[in-house]
Amino acid sequence: METKLIERLEAAVARLEALSAGGGVSSRGLPDIGVDMSSDPSIIAFDDLMDQYAAKVSGAAEKIGGQVLNVTKLILEAFSVEKQLLKEIKQTQKPDMAGLTEFLKPLNQVIMEVTAMAEQRGSEFFNHFKSAGESLSALAWIAYTGKDCGMSMPIAHVEESWQAAEFYTNKVLVEYKIKDPNHVEWAKALKELYLPGLRDYVKSHYPLGPVWNASGKKASAAPSKAPPPSAPAAPCPPHASHFSSESSKPSSSQPKQGMSAVFQEINSGNVTSGLRKVTDDMKSKNRTDRSGVVSTTGKKPRSTPATTVSKVRTPKLELQMGRKWAVENQIGIKNLVIDDCDAKQSVYVFGCKDSVLQIQGKVNNITLDKCTKMGVLFKDVVAAFEIVNCNGVEAQCQGFAPTISVDNTSGAQLYLSKDSLDASITTAKSVDINVLVPGADSNSDWVEHPLPQQYIHVYKNGQFETSPVSHSGA
Repeated sequence: METKLIERLEAAVARLEALSAGGGVSSRGLPDIGVDMSSDPSIIAFDDLMDQYAAKVSGAAEKIGGQVLNVTKLILEAFSVEKQLLKEIKQTQKPDMAGLTEFLKPLNQVIMEVTAMAEQRGSEFFNHFKSAGESLSALAWIAYTGKDCGMSMPIAHVEESWQAAEFYTNKVLVEYKIKDPNHVEWAKALKELYLPGLRDYVKSHYPLGPVWNASGKKASAAPSKAPPPSAPAAPCPPHASHFSSESSKPSSSQPKQGMSAVFQEINSGNVTSGLRKVTDDMKSKNRTDRSGVVSTTGKKPRSTPATTVSKVRTPKLELQMGRKWAVENQIGIKNLVIDDCDAKQSVYVFGCKDSVLQIQGKVNNITLDKCTKMGVLFKDVVAAFEIVNCNGVEAQCQGFAPTISVDNTSGAQLYLSKDSLDASITTAKSVDINVLVPGADSNSDWVEHPLPQQYIHVYKNGQFETSPVSHSGA
């Protein structure tokens, strides 16, 4: 038994040394705790987690190389830093919130680097970077200090954090399903690292959060390491909120940035902080610029054909007359959130491009009109979810939707939850419509079903019978 334990520890040390030599893992200036923790069951289990799951992610990244390998090394480094922090926690008294923020700085530093990579628009590996950045929020379970800290319980936090990352890993799976199996392998391995990997580890050893040492030393801030010069500056990274000393304050006092912050607020239950609040002066009935009075002072100059200028429409996110949420002309905004809604209200999204909208709670109906590359995540719909005149949109139902209609649309990905599998889907004048449903179990991949766009009409018994075209391959 002792021989096997020594062999396993030697292998773990060799692996970490190899990764450190390759630039994948660093101590981030963490001090040597001076106590041998190698025989601690939770530390041994963490090494097993790295051996069983992290090695698969690293192996897939090695096959891809380049930027995917770089971001994977940062993921492994974050896990390595968390392991060192768990060791330190066993020898340290529980700090106050300010002390906890300082204590967790080394982990936050790695997450900031991944977040900076995820903000690089236009990269062909954007979805990989976002998957990595969103998934690392799961490591924030270590900041759980009790039911009043504003976070979900550690196991639930890991599961909910992965749901945010899965939005982007699904895109990787769809994009590279035929193009390159190595990317598919990477996405699947990344999911396994968190579910069941990290989730089961937390469930077995820290279901109620980290256990501090009441008789240990006082927490001290670890020396910080400045990001490399090549890393873009991130003055207010989204993930920093995980370890903020103000996490116990009401969420309305904490402005959030980025999609990761939106998902974090969804997962923690503090969903109102991400919303662009609608004040009284923003409501239609109180808008002074829409009084309906026609000005008689002066005439509006005519525009000549030679000076034609494209009209830039004003972005809008507001509640009109207490009944209709209008989301219009949003370009490149990934953190649009509506949470102050009810089942009597509708949501109308018009003219938006390259943006993501989160709709919290139940609404009457949702309509997407003339949108391009728009993503919508919603929970429950009373009447219907409609897509009209759109291009390349994605929608994910996390609750129940009785009816989904797609009209005059080119390219739509619909992700259904288990509760919405009975939804009635109607399509008209639309192409490239794919519906993805959950697999047989939580570890299975999404199953994609392309909806038919060609039909055969046959006249039989005095009427036409219509059936979809069936293609069979050799």
